[in-house]
Amino acid sequence: MEATPNRPTALITGASVGIGYELAKVFASSGHDLVLVARNEPQLQSVAAECEALGATSRIIPSDLAVTGAAQAIYDRLASDGASVEVLVNNAGFGTHGEFTAIDLDSDLRLLQVNIVALTHLTKLFLRDMVHRGSGKILNVASTAAFQPGPLMATYYASKAFVLSFSEAIAVECRPHGVTVTTLCPGPTRTEFQKRAGIESSPLARANVMDARTVALAGYNGLMRGRRIVIPGAANRLLTALVPFTPRRLVTRITKRFNQLKRPD
Repeated sequence: MEATPNRPTALITGASVGIGYELAKVFASSGHDLVLVARNEPQLQSVAAECEALGATSRIIPSDLAVTGAAQAIYDRLASDGASVEVLVNNAGFGTHGEFTAIDLDSDLRLLQVNIVALTHLTKLFLRDMVHRGSGKILNVASTAAFQPGPLMATYYASKAFVLSFSEAIAVECRPHGVTVTTLCPGPTRTEFQKRAGIESSPLARANVMDARTVALAGYNGLMRGRRIVIPGAANRLLTALVPFTPRRLVTRITKRFNQLKRPD
């Protein structure tokens, strides 16, 4: 569907569920047209219908970002139609759980492809257009996991540390060009992430869990204000602030305990 004149377009990955789904509705109700990206086409169609009821023209692109070249294909498809993306939201991501040596290699490589490679590739492609245009906004979704190592979820935590470091760096580079880069770092959030990662019975999945709508609103508001880092929730902000002042060995020990699954009774 063609974008509505005078309405900026936001591209959101991982838009079918969780934080991405809530972000889609927030952007739709705030005057944006949408490009919605996720693997599940029926769910994307449902989200698009909801967003169109909120006044947004919504285009769906079913795509698995774990596949090499997916980011380029998305960009090329929009470029061929002359579509302009004013806001890029890199939300897609997932986690794996268990000791690093026990996790299937393909699962970890797919995680790195989605959480790091596809995010970086999409940012590279669309950011160049934004810099050339002299305007644009990027919202990269990391996690409070970005602030410390995560035993039993080592690859996931490391991937989010990359997202945070990468985003902070390019935020400084982009500021003179009229482009802002915001990193959203939510703590535990009520989404399908816990089920997919297999951590539903861990203390992490039950402690200070926020709802996805609240996280999405915090991310959107921070993005619109040009903030570099957004950490929703006072408890999450306190915990991330304490990490640099806590012995590293203790931090990793505590994190491992939170990531351990509850033993069956």
